[in-house]
Amino acid sequence: MGRILRLPDVEAAIRGGSVYACGGGGWADHGRMLGTAAVNAGEPELVSCDELPDDAIVATAAAIGAPAGSTPWQMLGVDYVNAVRLVEKELGRRVDALMVGQNGKSSTMNGWLPAAILGCKVLDATGDLRAHPTGDMGSIGLANSPERMIQSAVGGNRELNSYIELVVTGATAKISPVLRKAADMAGGFIASCRNPIPNSYVRKHAVLGGISLALTLGEAILKAERKGKSVLDAIVKAANGDIIGSGKVKERAVTYTRDAFDIGTITVGSGKAKRIIHVMNEHMAVDDGAGNRLATYPDVIVTLTPDGTPLSVGEIREGDAIRILRVPKDRIPLSSSVSDPSVYPVVEAAMGIAIADYALGRT
Repeated sequence: MGRILRLPDVEAAIRGGSVYACGGGGWADHGRMLGTAAVNAGEPELVSCDELPDDAIVATAAAIGAPAGSTPWQMLGVDYVNAVRLVEKELGRRVDALMVGQNGKSSTMNGWLPAAILGCKVLDATGDLRAHPTGDMGSIGLANSPERMIQSAVGGNRELNSYIELVVTGATAKISPVLRKAADMAGGFIASCRNPIPNSYVRKHAVLGGISLALTLGEAILKAERKGKSVLDAIVKAANGDIIGSGKVKERAVTYTRDAFDIGTITVGSGKAKRIIHVMNEHMAVDDGAGNRLATYPDVIVTLTPDGTPLSVGEIREGDAIRILRVPKDRIPLSSSVSDPSVYPVVEAAMGIAIADYALGRT
């Protein structure tokens, strides 16, 4: 049976999503707005793939852009709803359920409000358990497919006359960059709905139960807070991870690009304790001071305050004391996106480091 999502689930989604956000994944306040609006507007129902017929149409509700807060973005709840409506109009039928491309502070809840308003289900599946920089990395193996897909984008800063609505169709690899350009033109962040596909495909390729995993982690965090226990310890235990570095931030060298990415490095500690976090919207890799790789996507890589508050890239400041959490890829469920070689060249070129060899199991 499905689970009606209620107000307590909103905070659990934010807390668990904040860990799986890996330094990106949107904003807690934005997620709180989306989730609260959803549970007050209707009764969004979280269902599994097994509760839907194979031919049910599932689309991905997402936000596209750079979440470090360095741009004048504006995204309202209605933008997520209208993005789904545009896809439905192009498709010529209703969408039966919405999944999300990733977890995050707000992205875990990207489908809740349109589901509540439009009457579809929230599918308990994600394109990736953790957050990632490109839409293709959450497209569950469709990034290199020649099949015609539908993608929409809605949003933008109204005061700056940056509001945009668009629908594009074509192969995923060709149309995804169009939405990212739209995100930049809209102010750096935009709501989207993309890739309506049969439930039977989702069942084989997505991270099943991905939203529930974020909710369960969030509930463990909230429980630790209520009991006055260490939130950091609760996160490490519930996420099944390890602390691989700690110290003060020595340098934050992250820059917003016109491709709507935040790219750069964050240097923590010095000497043998030195850690260099490689950023492309999210934390994508960690090296030690000698250049040895300690963590690489799709590992979950999280920066936290000493008391266990996950930090986004945009929240980290030089001089901050932080901890670095790693959950190795063999401890988390992975989608088909991770094993798709076509999603990595753009990321490696932008960051100037190797990602694919580890992600694809070649090293």
